Amino acid sequence: MAAAIPAWRSSKAWLWLAVFVALGLVTDLSSKWLAFRYVADAPVVVSRERVLAAARPGDTIPPHEPIVVVPKALNFTLVLNPGAVFGMGAGKRWFFIGFTFVAIIAALWVFGTWTTSTARVSHLAVALLLSGGVGNLYDRVVYGCVRDFIHPLPGVVLPFGWFWPWGGREVWPYVSNIADLWLIIGMMILIITSRGGVAKTASNIAGGPQGSA
Repeated sequence: MAAAIPAWRSSKAWLWLAVFVALGLVTDLSSKWLAFRYVADAPVVVSRERVLAAARPGDTIPPHEPIVVVPKALNFTLVLNPGAVFGMGAGKRWFFIGFTFVAIIAALWVFGTWTTSTARVSHLAVALLLSGGVGNLYDRVVYGCVRDFIHPLPGVVLPFGWFWPWGGREVWPYVSNIADLWLIIGMMILIITSRGGVAKTASNIAGGPQGSA
């Protein structure tokens, strides 16, 4: 078996990364377009000017009933999120735009220097992180907010009368999108594959014992 080389020196690794970033972006942006066209009674056009001028961007979406995909498991409902994942940091759009650019550079650095040319699972994880970050970055730049529509476990509450420390009883009160899903999955894969991965990568690059990728 040929010795693994750093991913940044492998054209196949770059091609693999580019293909999965493109696929991730297509699924995210197309799903957002479909949701905002078909979930409400009429297509919802998100205006960047109206969003930035509104005290609450969600008020620019007309009232509508959610689409029940699976009862008590999954609804589709339209939300405009001015913050980050799960609505954190609302009103800090430029901070998150800058943070996303830094995160994209960091993800490319991880891909190029921490992974080898054959570490396909790690490349997939980085591709998911990149596509998720770029997908939401596109929304923040073009629309001034992030378009969300996926609501898991709608109306399901905590048992025994429990409440979250921040208030509320709903198990999953957040509405998100495919980009958020890719970010979570990519981070989980990267955490799993990086357990001992730094030492393993250094060994591989130095020509040490080869592990499966």
